[in-house]
Amino acid sequence: MAKKSRNAARLHRHARVRKKIFGTPERPRLNVFRSINEIYAQVIDDHSGTTLVSASSVDALLRDEMKGKKKTEQAALVGEALAKRALDKGIKTVVMDRGGYIYTGRLKALAEGARKGGLEF
Repeated sequence: MAKKSRNAARLHRHARVRKKIFGTPERPRLNVFRSINEIYAQVIDDHSGTTLVSASSVDALLRDEMKGKKKTEQAALVGEALAKRALDKGIKTVVMDRGGYIYTGRLKALAEGARKGGLEF
C-alpha cells in the first residue's frame, strides 16, 4: 500500500475535525489555509455557506506591510487584519478551525494576531 502524501494526511485530519466544528451566525468558523509561501484565513458562516471576512498574505492592502518580514510575522499581521475586519462587521467570537495543521509556527502566530486584534476563541 502506498504511503499517503502529506496533504492527503492533512485533509484526512481536517475532515475529522470538521465533523465537530461548525460555524454558526453567532459564532462563525475561522478557517486557515497555509501554502508553502502564503497564509490565508477566512471567517465562514456554515449555515448559509458564505465567507463573511477574509485576509491573506497576498492581500493587496497588506502587501506593503509584508515586505521584508518573516512568514510568522506575516501570519500575525494577517491575523490582526482579519480581526479588525471581523470586528468592523460585528463579529467578536469565532471557533478556530486549524485545517488539519499542527497549532504551532505560522498558525499559532495568526491565532495570536487575531486575539491581539480583538477576536475571541
